[in-house]
Amino acid sequence: MKNALVWFCRIAVGLLFIFSGVIKANDPLGFSYKLEEYFEVFHLTSLNGFALSMAIILCALEMILGFALLIGARAISVVWGLLLLIVFFGFLTFYSAFFKVVQTCGCFGDAIPLTPWQSFGKDMILLALVLVLFVNKTSIRSIFHKKTGDQLLIAATVIFVGFGLYTYNFLPVVDFLPYKVGANILQEMQTPQGAKPDEFEVTYNLVNKKTKETKQMSDKEYLKTAIWKDTNWEIKGTPESRLVKKGFEPKIRDLAIQDATGNNYNQELLSSPFYSLWIVAYNLEETNTEALGRINALSANLIQNFNTRVVILTSNAPSNAEPFAKKQKLIGELFYADGVPLKTMVRANPGIMLIKNGTVVNKWHFHNMPKYEDLVKNYLSKQ
Repeated sequence: MKNALVWFCRIAVGLLFIFSGVIKANDPLGFSYKLEEYFEVFHLTSLNGFALSMAIILCALEMILGFALLIGARAISVVWGLLLLIVFFGFLTFYSAFFKVVQTCGCFGDAIPLTPWQSFGKDMILLALVLVLFVNKTSIRSIFHKKTGDQLLIAATVIFVGFGLYTYNFLPVVDFLPYKVGANILQEMQTPQGAKPDEFEVTYNLVNKKTKETKQMSDKEYLKTAIWKDTNWEIKGTPESRLVKKGFEPKIRDLAIQDATGNNYNQELLSSPFYSLWIVAYNLEETNTEALGRINALSANLIQNFNTRVVILTSNAPSNAEPFAKKQKLIGELFYADGVPLKTMVRANPGIMLIKNGTVVNKWHFHNMPKYEDLVKNYLSKQ
């Protein structure tokens, strides 16, 4: 019975850690943004420069520990590592939930978004399973000889770290973001007819003018009891609003593409029936200028031969973006948007998106940007 319980915990914890690591390693840049949120909360913004490296290492560590647990290699060290890691994650998710700071922990990336309390509950279940393993750590046996187990761990480490490096340099293998290939951006921004909005409860603080009695009452009780008809009762202070039930929320709700004077171009850019090339460089100060040069050459050919509209999207202020574009001799039209949606569009700086009728036809990291001939053959010659 005891052996069966240990095996159950071993398999459950191992698989969950591998799954969690793979999901995050699929998008290490996205996970690094989440780490930066935590750094800001704990006033550790000096670590922002290490966020990406830490993201890749943490993802690999989760997968390595999960794999090692399943094969039983270095059992005592692995269980200690699992315990420390889950205590650390548990602290972060509790802090996020209790103080309402980072509202999505990124435990399973964008694939399975969890609220902080859901994340904390998941971590507590995992902690219970890990504690069973910790108490019985000496009974965990390797399914391979020690040398073979160590060799497998080395191979797994190379693969897991390599996976994170690959997805960082060539975009996620599976895109869980709202701007994934095939998504229609305009549709993702809309709320369907009949969709239920957020449901709120308003609480009033009431004071009786004569008796000085105080009451606290919800908006429904306030109307039902008709206390508002009694002129002796008055509302004191600002009513408090609390979200009771989450309604429908569009996947894309923060995209506003504007020109330098603040005119909105969402409708114009997303309703065009022709191909347009979007160059997304959320931060021009940190973008890869060599890659921008190559993309610029590609853009020149597309404009000259197919009259393709080329759009440059950035979160930099026009006062910075316009001199930069002039210096780099960029030929695309400059538009501006908040950095959050731009980071979500494509996990690269710069990245490229091919848009038609508001639909993401394809997108690329600057490391694997398409050749002009391939764009013509696969897309433009067919329009």
